[in-house]
Amino acid sequence: MRHILTLFLITTLSTSAQTLDNKLSLTVAQDGSGDFKTIQEAINNVKDNSEKRVVITIKPGKYVKKLEIPTSKTFITLKGTDKEKTIISFDDYSGKPLRENDPSGKKTFGTSTSYSFLIKGNDCTLENLTIENTAGRVGQAVALHIKSDRVIVKNCNILGNQDTLFLSQENTRTYFENCFISGTTDFIFGAATAYFYKCTIESLTNSYITAASTPQGQAYGFVFVECKLTAKDKSVDKVFLGRPWRPYAQTVFINTDIGSHIIPEGWNAWIDNRFPDKDKTAYYAEFGSKGSSAKDLSQRVSWSHQLKKEDIKKYDRNLVLNGWNPNK
Repeated sequence: MRHILTLFLITTLSTSAQTLDNKLSLTVAQDGSGDFKTIQEAINNVKDNSEKRVVITIKPGKYVKKLEIPTSKTFITLKGTDKEKTIISFDDYSGKPLRENDPSGKKTFGTSTSYSFLIKGNDCTLENLTIENTAGRVGQAVALHIKSDRVIVKNCNILGNQDTLFLSQENTRTYFENCFISGTTDFIFGAATAYFYKCTIESLTNSYITAASTPQGQAYGFVFVECKLTAKDKSVDKVFLGRPWRPYAQTVFINTDIGSHIIPEGWNAWIDNRFPDKDKTAYYAEFGSKGSSAKDLSQRVSWSHQLKKEDIKKYDRNLVLNGWNPNK
């Protein structure tokens, strides 16, 4: 009888785990009313290398834990029920002492490891979330670090200071729609191809918005379409659209509302000893800019470009994202 009971319990537990592993929808709630109390537990439970999308619904709460979607977890959607109240938060920063010993001998976090949330799995989607790094103005402190391909971010707040949003990997594509992104210096940066549609980009201090590091030969870097550039307050009045982190950096603004905080020159060459001629290889351009800082574009740096109407075809979303349609 004891043997039968034991076998029954093992079979029941196994079946229960298997059922949970194969569910296409999971819920995270801190009060215990969902499948899991933490987002990481839910992600870990998704089947590796899944070809079916799993939607993880996240109930309101401040989830203070360093979060990662690993390479093996594909086709995951994290969907908050209220973006203002569903918050992924952490406070690491470059130079902060590591909490555990690192085999490589490193003793502090670097920029790439300072993230609050890291996405390494392909085909992931974020919706209705706030993702923040609360370290403050202590240097590089990434809120969201994306290293994977075909990532969609919709209706999200991405908040930080320096280096808020890191799109680090070349030959990867990310699509942002209706997002609010804030920061101080180089707060949208990296080597990926990224298409920003109807996003609001808020500068918190006088500095630089973008710092692309587009590799030579990659067709596109950062493309902003029908976005709005704003400043936190009137003290922010000397902001550059961007500067090249590496040679061949590409950033283009199309039909964007540019606030009075953007300086007439628009762009900065970021000349340094390692890369002294970045202004000769970077490609920075605008088309249809409107707003307070777009009334007179004659003072833009000589090495930037004002696109013509016929040039805009090149920046069709399908071309920028190389055939990937984020709406499918």
